[in-house]
Order: sequence, then C-alpha cells, then structure tokens
Amino acid sequence: MKNKITAVYPGTFDPVTYGHIDIIERASQLFDEVIVTVALNINKKPLFTEAERKDMLKSVCRKYKNVKIDSFSGLLADYAVKKKASVIVRGLRAVSDFEYEFQMSLTNRKLAPKVSTIFLMPHEKYTYLNSSLVRELSKFDGNIKDFVPAEVIKRLKEKRDRGL
Repeated sequence: MKNKITAVYPGTFDPVTYGHIDIIERASQLFDEVIVTVALNINKKPLFTEAERKDMLKSVCRKYKNVKIDSFSGLLADYAVKKKASVIVRGLRAVSDFEYEFQMSLTNRKLAPKVSTIFLMPHEKYTYLNSSLVRELSKFDGNIKDFVPAEVIKRLKEKRDRGL
C-alpha cells in the first residue's frame, strides 16, 4: 500500500495572490494532501487578520478537494512533523528568493530530517508578484484584477474604504 504524502505550503498570504494559487494548484496535483497554512509571524504586521486570510484561502481553494486550510505559529518544522507531513512546499519567484529559502530549507532539514523541502516556481507571469505589491497597488486604487481573485479585491477595497 502506498503511503499518503502530505505537503505543507506555509505563507503569510496577506493577501493570497494568483502566484500563491498557481503553487497550490500544482502542489495539489503532486501530493495526496496539501495543507495551506497561514504563518502567524510575530515580526510582521499583516493587513488581514488570521481569520480573514484563512477565509480567503478557503474560498479560492474550494475546488481543490485535497487542500486543507490551517494556521500555525512557531517553528514550521515542528508544525510539519505534527501534521505528519513529509514535504514542505515553497515558492521561488526569482534568484533573490533562493538564498533565504535555501537557508530555511537546511534549517528545517536539521530540525526535522524526515521532512523534505520542495521548491516550485510559479508561472512566469507571476514571478514579480507578491502580496506587498498587491497591497500597495490597492492602497492607491490601482488595477489588481490580474493579480488576485475578485473576492480578494473586494476585501482589499473594504480595508481601503475603512482607511486601513
């Protein structure tokens, strides 16, 4: 009997972008179960709450039957072991991401030797895209329809209209 392969795809997802969704879709085709997990990083001040980010992810991931949404704080390696994941999925947009991701991958391997990190590159049309850029464009009412789903645009507009 084949062992079920569970992968964890962590991120801040503040907000989720089409680049994230591209990685989620491809990971869902590679692994039996993908846990997309909102990382609660004490060093970041997100625009959206944990619950809002999870809601957006649930909405955009509804069509992927093997994708679950969660959140965590603490060490990613500990979370992956707790969830019985054998894979951590990370997206690499450009060479500039590689050094940090490589360092984190080696650290996670030391902390959880049975968990491998897999790097996926998003479609080339998303290589420049990140959540910070989306938030900045939205703040100034820029057109972000090619970067994020309609639900995310709606939520960003609500935040902007409330002056957040």
